Amino acid sequence: MGILDSIAGQILGGGKTQNSLVNAIMSMLGNQQAGGLVGLVEQLNSKGLGDIVNSWVSTGKNLPITPEQIQEGLGEKTISKLASQAGISPEDVSSQLTKLLPQVVDKLTPDGKISQNDIMSKGMDLLKGLLK
Repeated sequence: MGILDSIAGQILGGGKTQNSLVNAIMSMLGNQQAGGLVGLVEQLNSKGLGDIVNSWVSTGKNLPITPEQIQEGLGEKTISKLASQAGISPEDVSSQLTKLLPQVVDKLTPDGKISQNDIMSKGMDLLKGLLK
């Protein structure tokens, strides 16, 4: 079992499709050309979800997000791409992202700040922390 399999198991309960979704999300957040974590936060902010996404970045409690808000915030194109990569329906992607995104963003911003230059080391720390 690989590192991403372990993350999926701990965050989402495991399974091949969840592992694929975790892979797709980590790829999306690590893609600097697409804006990475900063781009995700800005995109959700622009869709009126600033309070929610900022709670994930901050050191306080994470606010919940609904599947409908995920669909609105990420857009149909991104949801469809993630669904294709994970081999699941767009509805399932939106549902699973309600659990996954808050945890991943929270873990990638432990000090309440986004530092794009340090995203890879924080990602590795996230992986290590989830495997404990």
